[in-house]
Amino acid sequence: MTNASGIVPPKGARDGQLLRGQSLPVRLANFVKLPHTVFAMPFSLVGVLFASTVAPVTPTMIGWVLLAFTSARFAAMAFNRLVDRDVDAINPRTAMRELPAGTLTVGQAKVSIVLTSVLFVIASGMLNPLCLALSPVALLWVLGYSYTKRFTRWSHLWLGVGLSIAPVGGYLAIAGVWSNPWWLLIVLALAVVCWSGGFDMIYALQDAEFDAKHGLHSVPSKFGVHTAIGIARTLHVLAVVCFGVVMAAQPLGAVSPLVNGILWAAVAGVAIMLLWEHRLVKADDLTRIDAAFFTMNGLISMGFFGAVLTARLLSGSGA
Repeated sequence: MTNASGIVPPKGARDGQLLRGQSLPVRLANFVKLPHTVFAMPFSLVGVLFASTVAPVTPTMIGWVLLAFTSARFAAMAFNRLVDRDVDAINPRTAMRELPAGTLTVGQAKVSIVLTSVLFVIASGMLNPLCLALSPVALLWVLGYSYTKRFTRWSHLWLGVGLSIAPVGGYLAIAGVWSNPWWLLIVLALAVVCWSGGFDMIYALQDAEFDAKHGLHSVPSKFGVHTAIGIARTLHVLAVVCFGVVMAAQPLGAVSPLVNGILWAAVAGVAIMLLWEHRLVKADDLTRIDAAFFTMNGLISMGFFGAVLTARLLSGSGA
């Protein structure tokens, strides 16, 4: 498939994870790639679980956390699609996205961004004053990602920092104060930065040639596909190390050997799935990009959350 860009997407490149149907809710869900919520939302709940050892958690608080996360992510993705609509229109892989294809209007996109941004600030304010004060900063960061490919090849890490707001925000929403030890949230955020920055580089392999031709910056377009895969692997090794440091800090307090074993099994599980993810990625064949990018990383986030939830339920400690 080619068009005015003159680019032939690499084997297996596609704009996947789309829901079927043409109703407005389905079009909006596809507009912001709703299935990709599975990447960061579980980590916001990991932050909640860690904070539950120092402050009480109610179902209402969890609801506001989920609403804040979902609305911020919607606003960020919708803004990205709005900013990139001209580029998407000439990229064979993305030409059928909602704005280039005309299935959503620019006006509808702008209204959705404003509404979800306001909803994010309201949800943050319903949690505590600290979350309300930080909400504009978080919103500006995630919206700002949309411009990063215009000036830096490290846009993947900007995105990673945006996703790392999820566990930090989840913790602050419940605790209302920074973690003790002070570096716990920083290392947890760094783990998410390395993990998500690495998988975003893998996803960007599909557009390496297109980005290079059209002056868009990314690690694959700057350094080439082989080197980009190597950088992604390095980031994923660092992610596993950071997750290990988080568990060494005993984020659930003093726990039994069984609970401690479950937490370390979560780290081992992340390592194994990342290893498998990189076995699926080939520089000259992206036919398994869905498995490498979406399936494996969805399993990582859900599996990690599931292990931490199990450990928290078994620990029986906390506020």
